[in-house]
Amino acid sequence: MTARSEVVVEPDLELGRRCFAEANWRDAYAALAGAAQDAADLELFAETAYMLGLDDEYVSALERAHRAHLRVGAPARALRCAFWIGHSWLFRGQIAPAEGWFARARRLLERERHDVAERGYVLITDMLGHLMSGETEEAAAVAAEIVEVGERFGDDDLVALGMMEQGHALVRLGRLPDGLRLIDETMVAVTSGELSPIVAGIVYCNTISFCREVYQLRRVKEWTAALTRWCARQPNMVAHKGVCLVHRAEVMTLGGAWDDALVELGRVSEELTRGALNQLARGDAAYHEAEVRRLRGEFALAEEAYRRASSLGREPQPGHALLLLAQGRSAAAAAMVRRVVAETSRGLPRAALLPAYVEIMLVAGDLDAAAGACRELGEIAEQQDNDAIHAVSSQANGALALALGDPRLALSESRRAWQAWHQIEAPYNAARCRVLIARACSQLGDDDSSALELHAALETFTALGARPDVEALAPDHGSRHGLSDREIDVLRLVATGRSNREIAATLFLSEHTVARHLQNIFGKLGVSSRTAAGAFAHEHHLA
Repeated sequence: MTARSEVVVEPDLELGRRCFAEANWRDAYAALAGAAQDAADLELFAETAYMLGLDDEYVSALERAHRAHLRVGAPARALRCAFWIGHSWLFRGQIAPAEGWFARARRLLERERHDVAERGYVLITDMLGHLMSGETEEAAAVAAEIVEVGERFGDDDLVALGMMEQGHALVRLGRLPDGLRLIDETMVAVTSGELSPIVAGIVYCNTISFCREVYQLRRVKEWTAALTRWCARQPNMVAHKGVCLVHRAEVMTLGGAWDDALVELGRVSEELTRGALNQLARGDAAYHEAEVRRLRGEFALAEEAYRRASSLGREPQPGHALLLLAQGRSAAAAAMVRRVVAETSRGLPRAALLPAYVEIMLVAGDLDAAAGACRELGEIAEQQDNDAIHAVSSQANGALALALGDPRLALSESRRAWQAWHQIEAPYNAARCRVLIARACSQLGDDDSSALELHAALETFTALGARPDVEALAPDHGSRHGLSDREIDVLRLVATGRSNREIAATLFLSEHTVARHLQNIFGKLGVSSRTAAGAFAHEHHLA
């Protein structure tokens, strides 16, 4: 009688499995690369490749694992591999191979005689189809079913993926408390270490991006801090690092740490070139770099960064339009922002565009368009009901009220916006509101309060390095209210009652150029008529 033989684990496999458990992806990859042969080890190797940003090797290893599962009669595990292969292709924009692998997963499910957890992964493909078709209610219903399947079979990854998307869908449908409760519960699962590495990264990145989209800025800050800690525990992880750095830079930019934000964004461009996620992150990094450069008045660098973002597939709006506005190209800015808003569906997708649209339309003199955008922002704010979106809406309303000659409404709206931005700890946004408050106080005859508000705003802009705003408010510019020499000339003649034709003849300009200068003057002074501009000029000793 022979002794029972024991299973011998090859040294590289043992090392690879241990390194995988420790999230030491580089050493796990090196150990498993030549040793992984059976399906389970091939899946481990696939995950290490994913975490290192090696997407092709990830898919190749999953394909080998898929075939290995089929050889030993494990179609359910083969189905999971097929799902994740399709997911990888879909994320990289390769629809045909993605649909092919999803179809294979569905066919494998049809062979199962009993209900299995893997049905939840096939349901994810249905949910993704609803999301891409804009069928939010249907997506929410399928997501709830995915959660039920995951809970029944004890599949934490499945529960988290379904709960995350159900929460997102409910928020989009206006059921904010229910949606946010599900999102927060999902994040408890990921921060507690209950999820697999790939799903944990997906949940982190998708949730933070979604919270940013719906202006849940407090959650963005908190979950970005958690994501940063998660990444720090995996120093050689590549896949989600770029997204993490971009989110960190966004939080830094909002909080006024612009130099630190640029450092983080530079790391994305220089260090992270592998993996589909990092390709997306590089486009976002270029856009956010451009935003900081624009706010600092580094217009040439901003232009270059917006172009880089565009070449990486990232729509450079509304920042690029605001750059044109800052350069005095208001007509081009208006055409650009009108185009992008018209191409974007109503509701939440437009929330990020409408504040810039209002600002540009006010300078362009299209008060009706600005008013329509303010109403739309108000509707979104009422549906989403959080401090940040209310601040955005109130700030836009304040600027519009100034342009319409209603300083009392402008004052109340701008103060409401300032208080919200101050609570959120967003100094630049808060300082912009103080400028609106100052202009409203001035129009109400309270010049002392106006001066105090302008001084506070100027201090903030100076500390941040917001050069264009400093130049508009600095003592040698303050008495000019941001007007150029030529605009001062035009305003003085307007104050004497001269027509555009008479001003054009006096200054040797075309009537079209005079009209453009007047649009800029109205926008900068927050007035909507020649009479109001003339009165402003006399009150502030510009005429």
